Amino acid sequence: MSARLRQKAREIALAAVRRMDPRESVLRALQERRFSGEVVLLALGKAAWTMAEAALSALGTRISRGLVVTKYGHSRGPLGNLDIIEAGHPLPDANSLEAGKRGLALVENLSSEDTVLLLVSGGGSALFEMPLEGIALKDMEDLTAQLLGVGANIREINSLRKRLSQVKGGRLGERAFPARVLSLLLSDVVGDAPDAIASGPGVPDATTCEEAREVLFRYGISLFPEAEKALLRETPKELPRAEWELLGGVSLLCREAARECRRRGFVPWILTTSLDCEAREAGAFFASLARTVRQGRGSFSPPCALIGGGETVVHLRGAGKGGRNQELALAGAFGLEGIPGAVLLSVGSDGTDGPTDAAGGIVDGETLSRIRKSGGNPEQFLEENDAYCALERAGDLLVTGPTGTNVNDLVLLLLE
Repeated sequence: MSARLRQKAREIALAAVRRMDPRESVLRALQERRFSGEVVLLALGKAAWTMAEAALSALGTRISRGLVVTKYGHSRGPLGNLDIIEAGHPLPDANSLEAGKRGLALVENLSSEDTVLLLVSGGGSALFEMPLEGIALKDMEDLTAQLLGVGANIREINSLRKRLSQVKGGRLGERAFPARVLSLLLSDVVGDAPDAIASGPGVPDATTCEEAREVLFRYGISLFPEAEKALLRETPKELPRAEWELLGGVSLLCREAARECRRRGFVPWILTTSLDCEAREAGAFFASLARTVRQGRGSFSPPCALIGGGETVVHLRGAGKGGRNQELALAGAFGLEGIPGAVLLSVGSDGTDGPTDAAGGIVDGETLSRIRKSGGNPEQFLEENDAYCALERAGDLLVTGPTGTNVNDLVLLLLE
């Protein structure tokens, strides 16, 4: 029964992710729009290739030139007259700088009749970068690594990164003036705030210098002198020639998962689309729900599916290998131990989870037993943030490869 239930969970999750294909969303967004002058395309993020391919299909030769910036391994080949750069994620690298340099050059010297078609998806913050003068890429890498290590959320991280950058927080849109900037956004952030998606290169910024300073104080992080000066320079709060449209996000992902659950005979319940907590706490919570259902208490009765969406965080304690979805799944396995007919899955919709080849994990009541039989210690793996190795031993890694979309994470608990 466990193998059959695991397969159902995998099918439900992957079907929901497929429904988030940004290609159709971009085609719909562009089919009614009319453009005068030159159209230059700049696509940023893990879904950049797919979005750019859709824009080429919709507009063809109306796009005079462009640049596609995506994560290593996420390009699917040449795209007409568009240049393609693959760069680092979650930390920027030299290619991220090259992308930023070429992106800034792309939007320079345009007229008021021209349009910058900015296709933005999650991951763009690291993939596309150009620090302010006097700030080195290593400085930004170190700051991002510190913030990730203490569990800062994406808004907190971006409030600082925006102020050290020439392209984030609306500054790319500012540089494109007087051209029109049309941002089509695929959200991977809780709440779908447009200025948080890839740090909002083409939309007005809602974060403030004061907010950035508060983040530093909250986590006890010190900045070098040039960065301290940058925090005194505010980001654009108005971009009169910029507009944006949200194409998709985690709420729709959860609704599609619920639809797939219902088709397979499970009563779906969407618990949250704003999951924003420690990964191992989320895993333990979903496992506690499984115990509650099996004990006949609470509001849910099997067969049911409990669904969550959002983005958890990991506070690094060890030097292991993994990602937030893998850690959530491993943590949940402790609470599921010995519970029959229950499967917990956590997956990144982009097909990647942390610096690994896995998209997440899928665990059940026998996961810990399989890890121990392989000679591993589940508690030690979790303490060392080594969820990848633990789940690999159990055969519980979820590997999909790049999906072409990126709308946050999906958590699914199935109970027969």
